[in-house]
Amino acid sequence: MTQNLLEQLREMTVVVADTGDIQAIEKFTPRDATTNPSLITAAAQMPEYQSIVDETLLQAKQELGEAASREQIVSLAFDRLAVAFGLKILQIVPGRVSTEVDARLSYDTETTVEKARYLISQYKAAGIAPDRVLIKIAATWEGIKAAEILEKEGIHCNLTLLFGLHQAIACAESGITLISPFVGRILDWYVKETGKEYTPEEDPGVQSVTRIYNYYKKFGYNTEVMGASFRNIGEITELAGCDLLTISPKLLEQLQTHEADLPRKLDPAKASEFPIEKIAMDKATFDRMHAEDQMASEKLDEGIKGFTKALVALEQLLSDRLDKLAGGLIVGTAAEDVFRAYDLDGDGFITREEWMGADAVFDALDVNDDGKITHEEMLAGLGAAFRLQEMADRWFARSAAE
Repeated sequence: MTQNLLEQLREMTVVVADTGDIQAIEKFTPRDATTNPSLITAAAQMPEYQSIVDETLLQAKQELGEAASREQIVSLAFDRLAVAFGLKILQIVPGRVSTEVDARLSYDTETTVEKARYLISQYKAAGIAPDRVLIKIAATWEGIKAAEILEKEGIHCNLTLLFGLHQAIACAESGITLISPFVGRILDWYVKETGKEYTPEEDPGVQSVTRIYNYYKKFGYNTEVMGASFRNIGEITELAGCDLLTISPKLLEQLQTHEADLPRKLDPAKASEFPIEKIAMDKATFDRMHAEDQMASEKLDEGIKGFTKALVALEQLLSDRLDKLAGGLIVGTAAEDVFRAYDLDGDGFITREEWMGADAVFDALDVNDDGKITHEEMLAGLGAAFRLQEMADRWFARSAAE
């Protein structure tokens, strides 16, 4: 009997769930899971998770005291909520969960280190060993140096928003546990620049991850490569054999329903044939290569801004919820606030380029799959999780039937 693509992929690559929806994670049973503020914002909108949000807010308010400002309470609650969702996820997955450091700290090494230590301390207080948590940090030079410090302390890191070989090399030489190169966002940039349609084989994002993977294996680096931000299953199948791939429920479902042979495309045994010289990386070399790589420069900056928007949206959601818990008269406006924040040109639509947040959330909000989120779609499902849950239910039903 022919196996489906997902079953074959799991035989050569660790599949990671790119979602904050705990019920979806339960049904997809990945080894690891990764979250970020936009995914947590989505999950936090679901009625079944309101108790987690409310409890976290009330605990933060009680801990800080009556004199604490709303901003102070929300800030503490944000960190606690990220850990709370992480703890729920770790009850399900056998491996690791990635928890993200505030994107606004991406160019601040010292504060990033402090924030990461705090997050790990919260996991430790809950009885979770550090080796089950990856701290997600943007792959700026400052972020990489923060991660290097943390790795030496036994705090493992996932360097995200990675678009260029120079970022990957700097991470490997700094002893980082894992990197997340963004396949789909690299493709987006090239499509916009060239107007060309790319096959999966010639996809610039696929080629970038292939180059990084082969470089790591050729020169014996232990840093794991986890491809992320996929636009279609063709990108995924072209990276079969990569260490890890983090995939949204929508694409997991497509892999589950496709039956075809899946050959291994990335193989450490073949990496020695990769024609590239080893590059010694220091800050001057990093800065030079980053300046020369227009795509990486633009996408890193765009990604940090996008994750910052997601943070602001989550803080607004928590602030609104705090008012409701306090019996205030302020009506929650999270959906409207998020829409205004992301609709950069004010044309009434949010494109994928304007969104810049988690791809899984964009796909879930874009109900009619036209590449744009309308105000109505945002109001109907900021949680994105309702649609993610439907996809998970369909996947689980088919899996159980088999």
